[in-house]
Amino acid sequence: MAENPAAGHVRDLKASPLDLNLHGPDEPAEDSENQNLWPRSLARKWMAMLFLGTCLLYCARMTMPVCAVSMAATFHWSKIDSGLVLGGFFWGYCFTQILGGHASDKVGGERVLFISAASWAMITAGTPVLAHLGFHTLALMTVARILMGLLQGVFFPSLASLCSQRVVEAERGFLMSTMHSGTHLGTLLAGGMGSVMLDRNGWESMFYCTGFLAGLWAVTVWYYLLRGDVTMKQMKKRSHIQPSLSSKRWLYLFRKPPVWAMVFAHMCICSTSYTLLSWLPTYFKESFPHATPWVYNVVPWLIAIPSALGGGFVSDFLITRGYGVATVRKIMQILDMALCPGQHSFWGHPNQVFYHSLSHVVKYPR
Repeated sequence: MAENPAAGHVRDLKASPLDLNLHGPDEPAEDSENQNLWPRSLARKWMAMLFLGTCLLYCARMTMPVCAVSMAATFHWSKIDSGLVLGGFFWGYCFTQILGGHASDKVGGERVLFISAASWAMITAGTPVLAHLGFHTLALMTVARILMGLLQGVFFPSLASLCSQRVVEAERGFLMSTMHSGTHLGTLLAGGMGSVMLDRNGWESMFYCTGFLAGLWAVTVWYYLLRGDVTMKQMKKRSHIQPSLSSKRWLYLFRKPPVWAMVFAHMCICSTSYTLLSWLPTYFKESFPHATPWVYNVVPWLIAIPSALGGGFVSDFLITRGYGVATVRKIMQILDMALCPGQHSFWGHPNQVFYHSLSHVVKYPR
């Protein structure tokens, strides 16, 4: 008797990436792609490390905005100078998004994440050294921020690639929202601990501490999770199953209105959230000089953590109840942008909806 394909689809949706017996030895050959899924023990380790990784990513990203006022006073920067340094990050950040996803599909997202983290950890820790060289401080800080953006730009595309390769579709929403809740925790820690460190030890201490922790994360990932050639073997196996997209199929994608709608929505969201992320500490410091720094650096992101987890849970719940991925994406995006404009923490950062959509299977015409 032929197997019911609908039943198989429901089974895949309800399966968990943490289940060791997700695919038995008698599965047909077309299911060999699922051999790339993480087993239970490895999945738990990676989920914990990726959560910490996104946390440290935003700790490093927020270090300069939190320290910008103190550094401007030390090096006599004007508002334009501060804007050049803070904005330099995003000039680099926008150029490596596609490259990061492509490299992750080719060599594995795990290795791209490791190389990226190790590099921006060194830049973060070395920022005070560059600042105190005594010449061209503004230029050096701007270049350092551009390099930081280039290296961090590959992180979330690599995370989306990794999610699509290692995790069952029905579980990807919660996994991605868990990873993105780490961004809010990182912002929270950078705002809270950074305010304390600025008062007690100076702005240099925040760069040293964040860079050291990020470097420690990269070393831990390499030593415990990446040693050996398991990942490369799995990626070679996968390359026979899922060939890379041809230029014809890329052009087909770019002709689809939903793709441009998603790009435009993402652009609007980032222009708002990253402006707040970069300038909120400076605004409160100058407008309310007697306010307690950790309050305005902590409270918005403290609310965002449970909201991000809730958004991922709701999206997975809707998918398992039969809603399409595109429908769920639209619902979550409308709830965030229409009902809570300017307050993206209500449903978590909308990036999780964006990358959650990218981590699902896309079908192309023959």
